[in-house]
Amino acid sequence: MLECVANLSVPSRHEAELLGAFAGASLRDIHHDDDHGRAVLTMIDGRDALEADLRRLALVAAARLDLTGHVGVHPRLGALDVVPFVSLEHDLAAAVRVRDAAATWFATALGVPVFLYGPLADGTVRTLPEVRRHAFAGLSPDLGPDRPHPRLGASALGARGILVAWNLRLRDTDVGEAREVARALRGPHVRALAFALRAGPQISCNLLDPLLVGPAEVYDAVSARLGEERVLACELVGLAPRALLERTDPARRTRLGLSEAATIEARVGSAGLGAALEGPGAP
Repeated sequence: MLECVANLSVPSRHEAELLGAFAGASLRDIHHDDDHGRAVLTMIDGRDALEADLRRLALVAAARLDLTGHVGVHPRLGALDVVPFVSLEHDLAAAVRVRDAAATWFATALGVPVFLYGPLADGTVRTLPEVRRHAFAGLSPDLGPDRPHPRLGASALGARGILVAWNLRLRDTDVGEAREVARALRGPHVRALAFALRAGPQISCNLLDPLLVGPAEVYDAVSARLGEERVLACELVGLAPRALLERTDPARRTRLGLSEAATIEARVGSAGLGAALEGPGAP
């Protein structure tokens, strides 16, 4: 089983749901945020079905989206912005094979520059933050044109382990202070950015090894710095492995934005999938 988490620059929830209708039976979750101008479509299936559904989604998204008028606080390379592939059996080589095939298709069928992240053919590993920092400025696309598509920009396609995307919304805090907290959170297991949203600052996290450093640990670190009363709400983006829920105190799950309904296992319903998900994540 493979997971593909398509991060698209999409202006509205309505548009995100319209695009999701083209993602087929692989689609397991849609998350959209108006301030970010971003949709996260979580797709899980076998390789053939996943590839077919992703191609259909990408073709429709490429026809409908236009980055030139896009508004959103989230950093972006393109309309079909970031598309990572994850093997739910922790077979990173399998995720790399699917990523590479998808990257070739994106470059030829959509005509967009493609940057790869995760393991590369030369034995090195490139991170998504490296792509964001250096794309078209010292780092050339791995595939496709050497300049951004006029409407679609560029795409970053990755192969990685399981991670959890998770946000905290703050109150009585300005965005400058939120950025200081985000910087303090960053480390080998946590990537964090702060954004100024209409409802107040948000700290947006990617938890790279969520069974080691998960939402509870990040929440406690933020609370220790700001005071728990300044954490307004927490939000899971997409899905999380059930193993994360099981390692979290049941009394804290609702406050942390976690639930059984938002686990990969609950959406896929595949026998034995939970055991496969109990291993660590990867950067």
